[in-house]
Amino acid sequence: MYLRRYTVGALILMALVGWYVYAYITQTTMSMDFFGIPLPPLLVAVWIVVPLAIFYIASVGHMALYSMVGNFRLRKYDKDHEKMIDEIADTYLGKREKNYSFKTDRYQLMATLLEHSVIYPKGDAGVNIKNEKIKRVMDAIESIKNGEVADLKRFNLRDDNELVIQNTRNMFKKGDLKAEDILSNEKKYIEALRKEVYSEYVKTAPLGNIKKYKQYFTKETLNIVLSRINADENSLDIDNKYLVSFVESVELNKEDFIQLSKQLANAHMVPEDRIKLFEVISEKNENVIDAYLFTLYDLGMNAPADVILDNSQKDEHQNFKAYRALRECNKNFSIDIFI
Repeated sequence: MYLRRYTVGALILMALVGWYVYAYITQTTMSMDFFGIPLPPLLVAVWIVVPLAIFYIASVGHMALYSMVGNFRLRKYDKDHEKMIDEIADTYLGKREKNYSFKTDRYQLMATLLEHSVIYPKGDAGVNIKNEKIKRVMDAIESIKNGEVADLKRFNLRDDNELVIQNTRNMFKKGDLKAEDILSNEKKYIEALRKEVYSEYVKTAPLGNIKKYKQYFTKETLNIVLSRINADENSLDIDNKYLVSFVESVELNKEDFIQLSKQLANAHMVPEDRIKLFEVISEKNENVIDAYLFTLYDLGMNAPADVILDNSQKDEHQNFKAYRALRECNKNFSIDIFI
């Protein structure tokens, strides 16, 4: 565009100079030698215009050279711009393995900042985005945040990516993915997600399937299983040996075992089974002794509990010994206030 204007202006200038010399100065002709080579005779006006033409050609060449250099520079910025779009998209997606190399210092600075940043799109930020790459990413993120299922395969995300985990969680909640598909695939789904799904799964799963994936047992899932004993819906009939294995698979403290005994009492567990459960576990774990004593006293089995206290050290189980002393003085208190 500008070269065309420059060319038109240069031609007009050369024409005016040539016309002025020819019309007002001289109309004669002359010949010149160029490095010993005689040139044909030309009008003086033409000889005046020749340097202007040479200058025009030289200036156009100069502009073309710098235009080419500028184009190379712009191409670097254009390529870096595309890379920056990709890196922004990867940052939104939570990719960790970002390794972009930029040729311009300005984009390299922004890239370094992005590599050490965590960015999430806010609200409907993607509504007015014109770039298709960014918009696809933001639409997918928004869908996942709203509980929908998005197609993330085109983004090549790792299985432990937070968006992938949440998307899988959405698929499970919508019924597009079965719990057993997640629980049985240790390579594809991270352990935290499998444990989370298992917590939902044990609410309705049969006992055989609960045992099948017992490696995901947690304190939370244990409480869910116990709440199903003699429940009105999704009731479970659990043999004591399986219940022992469930309890032993979870790390519990003294207070947890006592709460466990209370929960079994609320579930109307058969007293003999409840006592046997804590008796068996207490043989392997000293933290269960308090819960065993509580269970015995709670069920009125005073004699076995007294035997345990008689065989204990003087500074052990002081709370239960205080309860026994008050009971022997015909003072009736609930065992609950001593734990």
